[in-house]
Amino acid sequence: MHVKRHIILSSLLLLFFPANAQQETGHNFDVAKNMEIFTSLYRDLDMLYVDTIDAGEAVGYGIKAMLYSLDPYTVYYPEEDVKSLHQMITGKYAGIGSLIRENLKDGCCIIDQPYRGMPAQEAGLRKGDRIISIDDSTMLSKPSDYVSNHLRGDAGSTFKLVIFRPSENKELQYNITRRSIQLPAIPYYGMLNDTIGYVNLEQFTEDCAKEMRSAILDLKTKGMRRLVFDLRDNGGGSVSEAVAILNMFLPNGLSVLKMRGKTERANNEYFTTAEPIDTIMPIVVMVDGNTASASEITAGVLQDLDRAVILGEQTFGKGLVQTTIDIPYNGQLKLTTSKYYIPSGRCLQAIDYSKRTGGVAEHTPDSLAHVFYTAGGRAVKEKGGIKPDIEIKGDTLTNLAYYLVNARDSSEVVLAYVCDYIEAHPSIAPPAEFALTDDDYAELSRRVLASNFKYDRQTEKYLGQLKDLARFEGYYDDAKDEFDALEAKLTHDTERDLEINKDLIMQLVGRDIVAAYYYDEGAIEYSLRFDNQLRRAVEVISSEEYDNVLSPVDTNTDTDDNTTSAGQ
Repeated sequence: MHVKRHIILSSLLLLFFPANAQQETGHNFDVAKNMEIFTSLYRDLDMLYVDTIDAGEAVGYGIKAMLYSLDPYTVYYPEEDVKSLHQMITGKYAGIGSLIRENLKDGCCIIDQPYRGMPAQEAGLRKGDRIISIDDSTMLSKPSDYVSNHLRGDAGSTFKLVIFRPSENKELQYNITRRSIQLPAIPYYGMLNDTIGYVNLEQFTEDCAKEMRSAILDLKTKGMRRLVFDLRDNGGGSVSEAVAILNMFLPNGLSVLKMRGKTERANNEYFTTAEPIDTIMPIVVMVDGNTASASEITAGVLQDLDRAVILGEQTFGKGLVQTTIDIPYNGQLKLTTSKYYIPSGRCLQAIDYSKRTGGVAEHTPDSLAHVFYTAGGRAVKEKGGIKPDIEIKGDTLTNLAYYLVNARDSSEVVLAYVCDYIEAHPSIAPPAEFALTDDDYAELSRRVLASNFKYDRQTEKYLGQLKDLARFEGYYDDAKDEFDALEAKLTHDTERDLEINKDLIMQLVGRDIVAAYYYDEGAIEYSLRFDNQLRRAVEVISSEEYDNVLSPVDTNTDTDDNTTSAGQ
């Protein structure tokens, strides 16, 4: 009997290996065949096409199309773009340390926000300064990326910058020396009250864990016993920095992350390797739709180990890991090599790029997502990012506020008002106290109305569509009086809309003003006063609700077919 089983098993293995080898041979043949086709095709184009072909441009398009068919994170960087890749990874560049923006009204770029302690701020550049020329090369009518590239250069290099300052009605010249710029990963942290600390981590760049450790220790000396950890709008970055931050709140020796790829080299497992700062302090992690990659790892691990309550909106859903490899002629390829899995065993990747319908990659339906369990037995799902333990929508802009503050042609009115306000006020109250007055808002409203400001009213657009549909279906004539009455109520009235949106617009413009005096940290501190998600986080972490959310549950109940045990 045993001999018979052995013969059957051996036969199956003999059948399997040739088939596997044949599959591999077929794949290698397809690769060789298509490479030969591509080379032959390009050679014929280069020899016979009626016009001369730019090799870099033509092949570059081919490479981009090939990589686009895989996923948006696999990107080729030719030699001239490698610096931008390194800047993205490290968060470092050499320049003047200031945001700039295009000003359509004046046909130039302007200084928007110098960073504290950077060359732009130290030289005396101000918000609203118009950039005229750099080293005698005109910057007028140039797009912001063109101007930005000219402001950047090698650290230690000096250039001549000419600006026009509207408030003084004159041109000013500066000789500015570029420096290596690395913005702080934590633009703001502080105490929300006597016991609750707050940390805003903006990016997982090099050494951000050191910044985080310093912030946590400082807050502890100020009495922090609870922490609100803000990862909203954090697009991720270094995985090793994320693990180092997790180590501050988790015991030494825990497995917190596994990576699995096609090759052994792509596989990895990350453990906490140091003594933590605090393993029991209550933590609420705030997330949103822009929380991605390393920030999702951080929030997901804390959720899986029941170490924190996650609050906010569903995260982005990036569970893919990239590695950079060198390419001939000094290029680099950022290549997706593996997927990551957090302690429950789930992967957070939302889109399956291997499955496409009509060229569009598919989202995994929630109904097909497997169920996993946290350390305490709470059910969590894979795919689609992290679903918060407590879901609360973030604050949104009304239509008028969006167009007034963000639309390039209309936001110039706000910019001019802010610059004039700054010129008229050498100092303002601290961020925790500053507020525009009713008179300030009346002046802003007057300027907006005088500019003949227009914006896209969604109600008018949809009413027009409804009227067209009513005409098509033959109902319009009978309902014309009702349509006319509704249209009268929805007539564009900017003055009325400015009054309805007064509080929101005052907050947005106030933040812009505060940033000019107190920089990023001041703008964040100011905005937290109006943050509904933060207000909810403070409620949760200050009450029994926190413990109730993290309470262990009984997993000895029937589950659906998609249930998966942790670690599988």
